[in-house]
Amino acid sequence: MNNYIKANDIYLGRSEELMKQIAPDSIALSFWSPPYFVGKEYEQNETYNSWQEMLKTVIQLHAQVLKPGGFMVINIADILAFKDDNMPRIQGMNISNHKSPVTKDMVLKAKEKHPHYNRDQLATYLGCSEQTIDRRLNGNNIRGGKHQTQTRVKLVGGSLESYAYECGLYLYDKRIWKKDPAWANSRWTTNTLKAVSETEDLYIFWKAGEYVVNRSRLSEQEWKDWGYRQIWDIQSVRKNDDHEAKFPEELARRVIKLLSDPHDTVLDPFMGSGTTAIAAYKENRQYIGIEKEEKYVLLAKRNLKYAQIQTSLFDTLKIENPHTAMPLSAAAFQS
Repeated sequence: MNNYIKANDIYLGRSEELMKQIAPDSIALSFWSPPYFVGKEYEQNETYNSWQEMLKTVIQLHAQVLKPGGFMVINIADILAFKDDNMPRIQGMNISNHKSPVTKDMVLKAKEKHPHYNRDQLATYLGCSEQTIDRRLNGNNIRGGKHQTQTRVKLVGGSLESYAYECGLYLYDKRIWKKDPAWANSRWTTNTLKAVSETEDLYIFWKAGEYVVNRSRLSEQEWKDWGYRQIWDIQSVRKNDDHEAKFPEELARRVIKLLSDPHDTVLDPFMGSGTTAIAAYKENRQYIGIEKEEKYVLLAKRNLKYAQIQTSLFDTLKIENPHTAMPLSAAAFQS
């Protein structure tokens, strides 16, 4: 008799260990959004290398648990403010912030006229500060501040592809989630030309084997609106008061409907607040959730229980009065 963990439950522990207890070739779809290495509370003990090792291990374990023909979908974003101490400590020159009308060209002409002047003498000659002379000659050197300095963009998709390819999983497709602008993730100063973060990627990996193309999974309108489309325009979660990195249920619902069939088992090895399990339940799939934080296991189970009760009550109302039944609100449930 095996000791494999059962479907339709959320388990406390690290995916690197608990995924070894999932029956081989049993998962039709794995949809997950791992920590992004952007400084969230649950990432405090991670280094970039340990974070990458965790991702590599979890991806490799999917080669065992996915069914042949199954899919692994990773929702993740590039790191837009990746700390790099090797970068030159220089910002863009924001003309609107200049307190002195002195330009670089004016400084160069003064140096040409007075080649033996030091910076203090040039500053006196031009009627500005020594710091202005330094910045005009050497760039806008960063001197600290409330925003992160010396950061660059770090692409993550290439690493995921390499880890997957090493264990026999192939990058099958890529979708883009267009969300609301995420100002909190844009931790750079105003002296840049960088765009605000407003997209995330969905990397879809396939385990070799026959898979099903079943167009009846989606309605004709769903195929038209998003089934064929690479860019999914979905609003972000409006409140992250109980978990600081939630994705919308609609995102999970689309992945689940597109890439699995009813009664299939859907895995989320980073369950968080329970969104994947809720979407799987509503779409008549089984689910397995893994979460390393006990408080989030309890939160996910509570959210899932509420969704199950709400769905049950709504179905009852629909049967009793199919013309007037409306989804229940959280406030109605609490009353």
